[in-house]
Amino acid sequence: MNFRLLATDGKARAGVLETAHGLIETPMFIPVGTQGSVKAIEQRELLDLGAQIILGNTYHLYLRPGVEVIEAAGGLHKFIGWNKPILTDSGGYQIFSLTDLRDIEEEGVTFRSHLDGSTHIFTPESVIAIQRHLGSDIMMVLDECAPYPCELEYAHRSNGLTIRWAERCKNAFEKDRPRYGYPQALFGIVQGSVFREIRELSAQALVKMDFDGYAIGGLAVGEPVEQMYEMTELCEAFLPREKPRYLMGVGTPQNLLESIERGMDMFDCVLPTRNGRNANLFTRTGSLNIRNAVYKNDFTPVDSECRCYTCTNFTRAYLRHLFQAKEILALQLATIHNLSFYLCLMREARKAIQQGRFTEWKQRILSGIRTDEAVVQ
Repeated sequence: MNFRLLATDGKARAGVLETAHGLIETPMFIPVGTQGSVKAIEQRELLDLGAQIILGNTYHLYLRPGVEVIEAAGGLHKFIGWNKPILTDSGGYQIFSLTDLRDIEEEGVTFRSHLDGSTHIFTPESVIAIQRHLGSDIMMVLDECAPYPCELEYAHRSNGLTIRWAERCKNAFEKDRPRYGYPQALFGIVQGSVFREIRELSAQALVKMDFDGYAIGGLAVGEPVEQMYEMTELCEAFLPREKPRYLMGVGTPQNLLESIERGMDMFDCVLPTRNGRNANLFTRTGSLNIRNAVYKNDFTPVDSECRCYTCTNFTRAYLRHLFQAKEILALQLATIHNLSFYLCLMREARKAIQQGRFTEWKQRILSGIRTDEAVVQ
Protein backbone atom coordinates (compact mmCIF):
# COMPACT_ATOMS: atom_id res chain seq x y z
CA MET A 1 0.00 0.00 0.00
CA ASN A 2 1.21 3.47 -0.80
CA PHE A 3 -0.28 6.81 0.26
CA ARG A 4 0.51 10.00 -1.62
CA LEU A 5 -0.50 13.38 -0.24
CA LEU A 6 -1.38 15.61 -3.21
CA ALA A 7 -2.72 18.80 -1.66
CA THR A 8 -3.42 20.43 1.70
CA ASP A 9 -5.56 23.37 2.77
CA GLY A 10 -4.82 24.08 6.40
CA LYS A 11 -4.98 20.63 7.97
CA ALA A 12 -7.44 19.33 5.35
CA ARG A 13 -5.78 16.83 3.01
CA ALA A 14 -6.36 15.38 -0.45
CA GLY A 15 -4.44 12.24 -1.30
CA VAL A 16 -4.38 8.93 -3.14
CA LEU A 17 -4.20 5.54 -1.45
CA GLU A 18 -2.86 2.79 -3.71
CA THR A 19 -3.97 -0.79 -3.04
CA ALA A 20 -3.80 -4.06 -4.93
CA HIS A 21 -7.45 -3.61 -5.91
CA GLY A 22 -7.25 -0.03 -7.11
CA LEU A 23 -6.73 3.57 -6.14
CA ILE A 24 -8.71 5.36 -3.45
CA GLU A 25 -8.98 9.13 -3.55
CA THR A 26 -9.13 10.83 -0.16
CA PRO A 27 -11.00 12.18 1.70
CA MET A 28 -13.11 9.03 1.41
CA PHE A 29 -16.26 7.63 2.96
CA ILE A 30 -16.43 3.84 3.31
CA PRO A 31 -19.89 2.24 3.01
CA VAL A 32 -20.35 -0.40 5.69
CA GLY A 33 -20.89 -3.93 4.39
CA THR A 34 -20.95 -5.72 7.73
CA GLN A 35 -21.64 -9.25 6.48
CA GLY A 36 -20.17 -8.89 3.00
CA SER A 37 -23.10 -6.78 1.80
CA VAL A 38 -23.95 -3.11 2.14
CA LYS A 39 -27.56 -3.32 3.24
CA ALA A 40 -30.31 -2.61 0.68
CA ILE A 41 -27.96 -1.87 -2.22
CA GLU A 42 -26.24 -3.99 -4.86
CA GLN A 43 -22.54 -3.98 -5.66
CA ARG A 44 -23.20 -2.66 -9.16
CA GLU A 45 -25.10 0.27 -7.67
CA LEU A 46 -22.19 1.00 -5.35
CA LEU A 47 -19.95 1.16 -8.41
CA ASP A 48 -22.39 3.50 -10.15
CA LEU A 49 -22.29 5.80 -7.10
CA GLY A 50 -18.49 5.92 -7.22
CA ALA A 51 -17.82 3.92 -4.05
CA GLN A 52 -14.09 3.19 -3.98
CA ILE A 53 -13.94 0.84 -1.00
CA ILE A 54 -16.30 -1.00 1.35
CA LEU A 55 -15.93 -2.29 4.89
CA GLY A 56 -16.39 -5.88 6.02
CA ASN A 57 -16.75 -6.99 9.63
CA THR A 58 -14.30 -9.62 10.89
CA TYR A 59 -16.50 -10.69 13.80
CA HIS A 60 -19.60 -11.28 11.69
CA LEU A 61 -17.80 -12.91 8.74
CA TYR A 62 -15.90 -15.21 11.09
CA LEU A 63 -19.18 -16.42 12.60
CA ARG A 64 -21.08 -16.61 9.32
CA PRO A 65 -20.32 -17.91 6.71
CA GLY A 66 -16.91 -18.68 8.29
CA VAL A 67 -13.37 -18.16 7.04
CA GLU A 68 -13.24 -21.66 5.53
CA VAL A 69 -16.05 -20.83 3.10
CA ILE A 70 -14.52 -17.48 2.16
CA GLU A 71 -11.07 -18.96 1.65
CA ALA A 72 -12.53 -21.74 -0.52
CA ALA A 73 -14.13 -19.04 -2.67
CA GLY A 74 -10.73 -17.41 -3.19
CA GLY A 75 -11.07 -14.62 -0.63
CA LEU A 76 -13.65 -12.03 0.30
CA HIS A 77 -13.39 -10.07 -2.96
CA LYS A 78 -14.37 -13.08 -5.02
CA PHE A 79 -16.93 -14.34 -2.52
CA ILE A 80 -18.93 -11.11 -2.63
CA GLY A 81 -18.20 -10.10 -6.23
CA TRP A 82 -16.39 -6.86 -5.38
CA ASN A 83 -13.09 -6.21 -7.17
CA LYS A 84 -12.29 -2.90 -5.50
CA PRO A 85 -10.56 -2.37 -2.15
CA ILE A 86 -11.99 -3.82 1.07
CA LEU A 87 -11.19 -2.80 4.64
CA THR A 88 -11.94 -5.24 7.46
CA ASP A 89 -12.19 -4.16 11.06
CA SER A 90 -10.89 -6.47 13.77
CA GLY A 91 -14.19 -7.16 15.50
CA GLY A 92 -13.06 -5.18 18.53
CA TYR A 93 -16.03 -2.82 18.47
CA GLN A 94 -18.52 -5.68 18.12
CA ILE A 95 -16.94 -7.42 21.09
CA PHE A 96 -17.07 -4.09 22.99
CA SER A 97 -20.81 -4.01 22.37
CA LEU A 98 -21.30 -7.58 23.70
CA THR A 99 -20.95 -6.43 27.31
CA ASP A 100 -22.74 -9.44 28.78
CA LEU A 101 -21.27 -11.98 26.35
CA ARG A 102 -17.52 -11.48 26.60
CA ASP A 103 -14.52 -11.65 28.93
CA ILE A 104 -11.42 -9.55 28.18
CA GLU A 105 -8.04 -10.84 29.36
CA GLU A 106 -4.40 -10.29 28.45
CA GLU A 107 -4.38 -13.20 26.00
CA GLY A 108 -7.45 -12.01 24.14
CA VAL A 109 -11.23 -11.94 24.30
CA THR A 110 -13.50 -14.88 25.02
CA PHE A 111 -17.00 -14.23 23.76
CA ARG A 112 -20.27 -15.98 23.07
CA SER A 113 -21.78 -15.76 19.61
CA HIS A 114 -24.87 -13.60 19.39
CA LEU A 115 -26.16 -16.17 16.85
CA ASP A 116 -26.10 -19.43 18.80
CA GLY A 117 -24.33 -18.80 22.09
CA SER A 118 -21.23 -20.80 21.11
CA THR A 119 -17.94 -19.79 22.73
CA HIS A 120 -15.04 -18.33 20.72
CA ILE A 121 -11.70 -16.66 21.42
CA PHE A 122 -10.17 -13.73 19.56
CA THR A 123 -6.48 -13.09 20.15
CA PRO A 124 -4.33 -10.54 18.33
CA GLU A 125 -2.74 -13.43 16.42
CA SER A 126 -6.02 -15.11 15.47
CA VAL A 127 -7.57 -11.83 14.30
CA ILE A 128 -4.63 -11.29 11.95
CA ALA A 129 -4.96 -14.87 10.68
CA ILE A 130 -8.70 -14.41 10.05
CA GLN A 131 -8.10 -11.22 8.08
CA ARG A 132 -5.38 -12.96 6.07
CA HIS A 133 -7.99 -15.60 5.15
CA LEU A 134 -10.47 -12.86 4.23
CA GLY A 135 -7.88 -11.17 2.02
CA SER A 136 -8.88 -7.58 2.73
CA ASP A 137 -6.67 -4.80 1.43
CA ILE A 138 -6.61 -2.99 4.77
CA MET A 139 -6.64 -4.91 8.07
CA MET A 140 -7.15 -3.53 11.57
CA VAL A 141 -5.43 -4.53 14.81
CA LEU A 142 -7.42 -5.98 17.69
CA ASP A 143 -8.16 -3.27 20.25
CA GLU A 144 -10.35 -2.63 23.26
CA CYS A 145 -12.79 0.22 22.81
CA ALA A 146 -13.26 1.81 26.23
CA PRO A 147 -16.87 2.74 27.03
CA TYR A 148 -17.99 6.31 27.55
CA PRO A 149 -17.98 7.45 30.23
CA CYS A 150 -15.20 5.60 32.00
CA GLU A 151 -12.72 6.37 34.76
CA LEU A 152 -9.18 7.53 33.99
CA GLU A 153 -7.73 4.38 35.56
CA TYR A 154 -9.91 2.13 33.37
CA ALA A 155 -8.96 4.04 30.22
CA HIS A 156 -5.29 3.77 31.14
CA ARG A 157 -5.47 -0.02 31.66
CA SER A 158 -7.53 -0.47 28.51
CA ASN A 159 -5.11 1.51 26.40
CA GLY A 160 -2.16 -0.43 27.78
CA LEU A 161 -3.85 -3.63 26.67
CA THR A 162 -4.61 -2.15 23.24
CA ILE A 163 -0.95 -1.17 22.78
CA ARG A 164 0.29 -4.64 23.75
CA TRP A 165 -2.26 -6.23 21.43
CA ALA A 166 -1.18 -3.88 18.63
CA GLU A 167 2.43 -5.03 18.98
CA ARG A 168 1.35 -8.68 18.89
CA CYS A 169 -0.78 -7.97 15.81
CA LYS A 170 2.18 -6.33 14.08
CA ASN A 171 4.43 -9.29 14.85
CA ALA A 172 1.81 -11.78 13.63
CA PHE A 173 1.22 -9.71 10.50
CA GLU A 174 4.90 -9.78 9.61
CA LYS A 175 5.12 -13.55 10.15
CA ASP A 176 1.82 -14.57 8.50
CA ARG A 177 2.06 -13.99 4.75
CA PRO A 178 -0.82 -13.02 2.42
CA ARG A 179 -2.75 -15.94 0.90
CA TYR A 180 -3.97 -14.61 -2.42
CA GLY A 181 -0.88 -13.22 -4.11
CA TYR A 182 -1.28 -9.52 -3.27
CA PRO A 183 -0.10 -7.40 -0.32
CA GLN A 184 -2.28 -6.30 2.58
CA ALA A 185 -1.85 -3.30 4.88
CA LEU A 186 -2.27 -3.10 8.66
CA PHE A 187 -3.53 -0.06 10.60
CA GLY A 188 -3.03 0.65 14.29
CA ILE A 189 -5.90 2.11 16.35
CA VAL A 190 -5.41 5.01 18.77
CA GLN A 191 -7.54 4.67 21.91
CA GLY A 192 -7.78 6.51 25.22
CA SER A 193 -11.41 7.61 25.60
CA VAL A 194 -11.57 11.41 26.17
CA PHE A 195 -8.35 11.65 28.21
CA ARG A 196 -5.73 13.78 26.50
CA GLU A 197 -2.68 12.22 28.17
CA ILE A 198 -3.79 8.68 27.29
CA ARG A 199 -4.58 9.58 23.68
CA GLU A 200 -1.12 11.12 23.36
CA LEU A 201 0.59 8.06 24.82
CA SER A 202 -1.44 5.77 22.57
CA ALA A 203 -0.61 7.67 19.39
CA GLN A 204 3.09 7.90 20.20
CA ALA A 205 3.37 4.20 21.01
CA LEU A 206 1.63 3.15 17.81
CA VAL A 207 3.68 5.48 15.61
CA LYS A 208 6.86 3.85 16.95
CA MET A 209 5.53 0.50 15.66
CA ASP A 210 5.36 1.96 12.12
CA PHE A 211 1.96 0.80 10.88
CA ASP A 212 0.82 1.37 7.31
CA GLY A 213 -1.86 3.76 8.54
CA TYR A 214 -3.47 4.92 11.75
CA ALA A 215 -7.07 4.88 12.91
CA ILE A 216 -8.65 6.84 15.75
CA GLY A 217 -11.09 4.61 17.59
CA GLY A 218 -13.25 4.92 20.67
CA LEU A 219 -15.01 8.11 19.55
CA ALA A 220 -18.64 8.65 18.52
CA VAL A 221 -19.60 6.30 21.36
CA GLY A 222 -21.68 8.79 23.33
CA GLU A 223 -19.28 11.60 24.19
CA PRO A 224 -20.24 15.23 23.36
CA VAL A 225 -19.36 16.14 19.81
CA GLU A 226 -17.02 18.88 21.04
CA GLN A 227 -14.94 16.26 22.84
CA MET A 228 -14.87 14.10 19.72
CA TYR A 229 -13.42 17.00 17.74
CA GLU A 230 -10.98 17.82 20.56
CA MET A 231 -9.65 14.25 20.67
CA THR A 232 -9.43 14.13 16.87
CA GLU A 233 -7.31 17.29 16.82
CA LEU A 234 -5.12 15.98 19.60
CA CYS A 235 -4.44 12.65 17.89
CA GLU A 236 -3.82 14.26 14.51
CA ALA A 237 -0.90 16.22 15.91
CA PHE A 238 0.98 12.98 16.70
CA LEU A 239 0.18 11.00 13.53
CA PRO A 240 2.64 10.90 10.61
CA ARG A 241 1.87 13.28 7.77
CA GLU A 242 2.77 10.65 5.17
CA LYS A 243 0.36 7.97 6.46
CA PRO A 244 -3.44 7.82 6.04
CA ARG A 245 -5.65 8.72 9.03
CA TYR A 246 -8.92 6.90 9.59
CA LEU A 247 -11.58 8.22 12.00
CA MET A 248 -13.68 5.16 12.78
CA GLY A 249 -17.47 5.14 13.07
CA VAL A 250 -18.06 8.80 12.17
CA GLY A 251 -20.67 10.08 11.42
CA THR A 252 -23.09 12.82 10.27
CA PRO A 253 -22.25 14.98 7.25
CA GLN A 254 -21.30 17.76 9.66
CA ASN A 255 -19.00 15.37 11.59
CA LEU A 256 -17.24 14.35 8.39
CA LEU A 257 -16.57 17.89 7.17
CA GLU A 258 -15.41 19.10 10.58
CA SER A 259 -13.09 16.09 10.83
CA ILE A 260 -11.66 16.60 7.35
CA GLU A 261 -10.78 20.13 8.47
CA ARG A 262 -8.96 18.51 11.39
CA GLY A 263 -6.77 16.37 9.13
CA MET A 264 -8.71 13.11 8.73
CA ASP A 265 -8.70 11.12 5.47
CA MET A 266 -11.03 8.14 5.92
CA PHE A 267 -14.43 7.58 7.51
CA ASP A 268 -17.02 4.83 7.90
CA CYS A 269 -20.47 4.86 9.45
CA VAL A 270 -23.78 2.98 9.19
CA LEU A 271 -25.65 6.29 9.39
CA PRO A 272 -26.45 6.87 5.70
CA THR A 273 -27.66 3.31 5.11
CA ARG A 274 -29.41 2.81 8.47
CA ASN A 275 -31.12 6.18 8.29
CA GLY A 276 -32.14 5.53 4.70
CA ARG A 277 -33.83 2.27 5.66
CA ASN A 278 -35.72 4.24 8.30
CA ALA A 279 -36.97 6.86 5.79
CA ASN A 280 -34.53 9.55 6.96
CA LEU A 281 -32.88 11.20 3.95
CA PHE A 282 -29.98 13.63 3.82
CA THR A 283 -30.26 16.73 1.61
CA ARG A 284 -28.44 20.01 1.07
CA THR A 285 -31.06 21.74 3.20
CA GLY A 286 -31.07 19.22 6.05
CA SER A 287 -32.45 15.77 6.71
CA LEU A 288 -36.10 14.88 6.18
CA ASN A 289 -38.39 12.06 7.23
CA ILE A 290 -39.98 11.03 3.97
CA ARG A 291 -42.87 9.33 5.79
CA ASN A 292 -44.26 12.70 6.86
CA ALA A 293 -47.66 13.62 5.36
CA VAL A 294 -46.28 16.88 3.99
CA TYR A 295 -44.60 14.87 1.19
CA LYS A 296 -47.77 13.09 0.04
CA ASN A 297 -48.21 15.43 -2.94
CA ASP A 298 -44.61 16.62 -3.22
CA PHE A 299 -43.54 15.75 -6.76
CA THR A 300 -40.04 17.21 -6.48
CA PRO A 301 -36.83 15.18 -6.10
CA VAL A 302 -35.53 14.30 -2.66
CA ASP A 303 -32.71 16.80 -3.28
CA SER A 304 -32.89 19.08 -6.31
CA GLU A 305 -29.08 19.32 -6.43
CA CYS A 306 -28.51 15.55 -6.35
CA ARG A 307 -27.96 13.63 -9.60
CA CYS A 308 -28.30 10.11 -8.19
CA TYR A 309 -30.65 7.53 -9.74
CA THR A 310 -33.26 8.14 -7.05
CA CYS A 311 -33.37 11.91 -7.46
CA THR A 312 -33.28 11.92 -11.25
CA ASN A 313 -36.13 9.41 -11.63
CA PHE A 314 -38.45 9.58 -8.60
CA THR A 315 -40.24 12.09 -6.39
CA ARG A 316 -40.64 12.57 -2.68
CA ALA A 317 -44.30 11.59 -3.04
CA TYR A 318 -43.35 8.27 -4.64
CA LEU A 319 -40.76 7.45 -1.98
CA ARG A 320 -43.26 8.27 0.75
CA HIS A 321 -45.76 5.94 -0.93
CA LEU A 322 -43.18 3.13 -1.05
CA PHE A 323 -42.40 3.48 2.65
CA GLN A 324 -46.08 3.66 3.56
CA ALA A 325 -46.72 0.51 1.50
CA LYS A 326 -43.65 -1.20 3.02
CA GLU A 327 -42.19 -1.89 -0.41
CA ILE A 328 -38.59 -3.18 -0.46
CA LEU A 329 -37.81 -0.69 -3.23
CA ALA A 330 -38.17 2.10 -0.66
CA LEU A 331 -35.12 0.85 1.23
CA GLN A 332 -33.08 0.54 -1.95
CA LEU A 333 -33.89 3.98 -3.34
CA ALA A 334 -33.36 5.69 0.00
CA THR A 335 -30.00 3.95 0.47
CA ILE A 336 -28.88 4.89 -3.03
CA HIS A 337 -29.64 8.53 -2.33
CA ASN A 338 -28.02 8.71 1.11
CA LEU A 339 -24.81 7.02 0.00
CA SER A 340 -24.72 9.23 -3.08
CA PHE A 341 -25.04 12.27 -0.82
CA TYR A 342 -22.12 11.16 1.35
CA LEU A 343 -19.86 10.17 -1.54
CA CYS A 344 -20.62 13.39 -3.39
CA LEU A 345 -19.67 15.40 -0.29
CA MET A 346 -16.31 13.64 -0.23
CA ARG A 347 -15.65 14.38 -3.90
CA GLU A 348 -16.57 18.04 -3.43
CA ALA A 349 -14.43 18.27 -0.30
CA ARG A 350 -11.46 16.87 -2.20
CA LYS A 351 -11.92 19.40 -5.01
CA ALA A 352 -12.23 22.27 -2.54
CA ILE A 353 -8.99 21.21 -0.80
CA GLN A 354 -7.17 21.05 -4.12
CA GLN A 355 -8.43 24.53 -4.98
CA GLY A 356 -7.47 25.95 -1.58
CA ARG A 357 -11.02 26.91 -0.59
CA PHE A 358 -12.06 24.11 1.78
CA THR A 359 -13.06 26.24 4.78
CA GLU A 360 -15.19 28.55 2.65
CA TRP A 361 -16.87 25.57 0.95
CA LYS A 362 -17.43 23.75 4.26
CA GLN A 363 -19.08 26.78 5.84
CA ARG A 364 -21.40 27.18 2.87
CA ILE A 365 -22.42 23.52 2.94
CA LEU A 366 -22.99 23.44 6.69
CA SER A 367 -24.96 26.67 6.66
CA GLY A 368 -27.58 24.86 4.58
CA ILE A 369 -27.63 21.62 6.56
CA ARG A 370 -29.58 21.85 9.80
CA THR A 371 -27.49 20.83 12.78
CA ASP A 372 -30.41 19.02 14.43
CA GLU A 373 -30.29 16.14 11.97
CA ALA A 374 -32.58 13.29 12.94
CA VAL A 375 -30.31 10.34 13.69
CA VAL A 376 -31.98 6.94 13.82
CA GLN A 377 -30.21 4.72 16.34
